[in-house]
Amino acid sequence: MKALEGVKILDFTHVQSGPTCTQLLAWFGADVIKVERPGVGDATRNQLVDVPGADSLYFTMLNHNKRSIELNSKDETGKEVLTRLVEECDVLVENFAPGALDRMGFSWERIQEINPKMIMASIKGFGPGKYQDCKVYENVAQCAGGSASTTGFLDGPPLVTGAQIGDSGTGLNLCLGIVTALFQREKSGKGQKVTTAMQDGVLNLSRVKLRDQQRLEKGPLNEYSQFGEGIEFGEATPRAGNDSGGGQPGRILKCKGWESDPNAYTYFIIQAAVWQKVCDLIGKPEWKTQEGYAKPPERLDKLNHIFEMIEEWTKTKTKFEVMDLCNPLDIPVGPILSMKEISEDKALFATGTMVRVDHPERGEYLSVGCPIKLSDSSVEVERSPLLGEHTVEILSDVLGYTDDELDRIIDSGAVGKVSRDGAE
Repeated sequence: MKALEGVKILDFTHVQSGPTCTQLLAWFGADVIKVERPGVGDATRNQLVDVPGADSLYFTMLNHNKRSIELNSKDETGKEVLTRLVEECDVLVENFAPGALDRMGFSWERIQEINPKMIMASIKGFGPGKYQDCKVYENVAQCAGGSASTTGFLDGPPLVTGAQIGDSGTGLNLCLGIVTALFQREKSGKGQKVTTAMQDGVLNLSRVKLRDQQRLEKGPLNEYSQFGEGIEFGEATPRAGNDSGGGQPGRILKCKGWESDPNAYTYFIIQAAVWQKVCDLIGKPEWKTQEGYAKPPERLDKLNHIFEMIEEWTKTKTKFEVMDLCNPLDIPVGPILSMKEISEDKALFATGTMVRVDHPERGEYLSVGCPIKLSDSSVEVERSPLLGEHTVEILSDVLGYTDDELDRIIDSGAVGKVSRDGAE
């Protein structure tokens, strides 16, 4: 039995933030019914297409284990079907522009009338306030949530990260909110609204920089590189390059082959507990007792020099040799792995973190698998649905429409061009 088996999700999400959430729910066993516009579907089906005539990787990698129904929610027959879906499902998830559901005739108040146990979960760009109606994408969320202003080097512009902390990060938050609301409903018997904002999600992941903003009011941030360089701090948390975000100093250092390999680097942390081992490893045993180097506070204004010396050592080793030499000594290091290297890592496939999926239109492709492992609820990653593939199946099996009713609904055009065998 899957963890969320028996839970029905009405999925009105599109692009990335919402589909991230509903895909997790599907991986855990929920029946996720993805509602798509007839003949069009999720916009990402046709974004960044690499195989002509097939759904894009952008779509397939975010919509595993779901069923697709084409439904015109503006059509009267479509509204009838949608009302039945609201009656039958446990959760409605959406990331429309503000007010879209209201204009469809399905406000929160109306949804409660139809199904008082319904949980309505929403992702928006901003929470209530002057920006609440603004359109938000991943990089906008990173900028508005405080991440970009603190990312990059001191002498350069703000930078966004390649990790989708605004979209996928907020989707993860919404998933937790939904599961929490389902748990509470077991006791209360009532549904509720679950809301997440992308700005809030990014800020939540940037909390150490908010920590530093408050520390900055008390004086310089000694663990930042600019402290050792004698550069004054301004009023806001600065960009810190590759400095560690924690109390243990760390940097990205060059490894053997860096001249031609853009990823021949390692992250190296000089944790206080292993300082003496670091000194021996890089051929600087005198630092273990030398004044100005022996104690952590004394080293803060010399971090640039210390890491330069460590880098002279790492440049003689590959990033994997650095791992092999440092790990037995409990020195925290990590290779900079490219997406190519990650996609070829057998260990990630063995745990299901990376998966190979077969698709009828595009063939086999690589995707991320479920990042959360439950010992009693395994995850089998199934391909994403074709547009409207399960329309008839959902109408008959989930909503219980008779053959005559199916004919009426199909003839109305409210569910796109379908046959009794599925999508056309």
